[in-house]
Amino acid sequence: MKTIEEIRQKLGEDADYLLDHTCEKIPKEKITVPGPGTPENFINSDRNTRVLGSISRLYDHGTLGNTGYLNILPIDQGIEHTAAISFYKNPDYFDPENIVKLAIEGGCNGVASTFGVLGLHARKYAHRIPFIVKINHNELLTYPNNYDQILYGNIKEAWNMGATAVGATIYFGSEESSRQIQEIANAFEEAHQLGMATILWCYARNSAFQTNEADYHTSADITGQANHLGVTIKADIIKQKLPETNFGFKNIKFGKFSDEMYESLTTDHPIDLCRLQVANCFMGKIGLINSGGGSQGESDLVEAVKTAVINKRAGGSGLIMGRKAFQRPLKEGVELLRSVQEVYLEKNITVA
Repeated sequence: MKTIEEIRQKLGEDADYLLDHTCEKIPKEKITVPGPGTPENFINSDRNTRVLGSISRLYDHGTLGNTGYLNILPIDQGIEHTAAISFYKNPDYFDPENIVKLAIEGGCNGVASTFGVLGLHARKYAHRIPFIVKINHNELLTYPNNYDQILYGNIKEAWNMGATAVGATIYFGSEESSRQIQEIANAFEEAHQLGMATILWCYARNSAFQTNEADYHTSADITGQANHLGVTIKADIIKQKLPETNFGFKNIKFGKFSDEMYESLTTDHPIDLCRLQVANCFMGKIGLINSGGGSQGESDLVEAVKTAVINKRAGGSGLIMGRKAFQRPLKEGVELLRSVQEVYLEKNITVA
């Protein structure tokens, strides 16, 4: 177990900036903070008892079991980014069984992947680690690429393989978003009827969101609104990219915004920006997990720990991290996953 001093060492010159910050715009007392009782947030909801059991199974499994935090391994890049570019650094992951093994060895709460990956080894592993079946994907073989999330199977298939949850992506802001919202809202309702939990990848996607000045796909205001739409269609967990900027609505000049809105809700501190994402998840009653991002090589471990600290201190519920873990040898991937988990286990790293 790493100590707070070791985590501070990894954060380097950012240690005080991240570990000593206090959120004043949306204070800690306003949000639902993750903890051992997190699944009880749904006790008064319309989720049936089997859904409550599935949510509890996710939160109770792995190294972070019964802490209120999640560390999920997602590997669907074989479709989303093409298999060769995703797995050439470690060809072992062309074999689906190694994906599940990494999640188990890494102490993850669950493994998220495709119908094909999880279905091939469901009898061997579905009872050993929660399966999260990703039901839709963007594929890059269509030329020119059209960037649309399409369904690859149905909810009953996921249920038949013993899945604990289903996951889906919506490209909010895209031309296809209206169809995707309706498809996934219906799919999530069916998943709930069958007793599975639901996780939504709430990604902003529109060429107008990227200007000469900034890329607002990771703007706190736009991603926060995507989260709010996600919890509206009853996602039990929201997956979102860590915010890197703000003022997307204002600078692109669309949607509804005011200067007072920005001044009252957040600052430019990364923990405050992430706190706005948490607020949009019904003030933390729906867990926010941030993505670990792509692999950059030697800096991956430091970046993963930094992301975990920001998410935890903002009131988030954990990380969902794939490429940083699987694009390296198994032992190193497990070490990286464990280092992230140690941030959430460290009692001296508190919600800001």
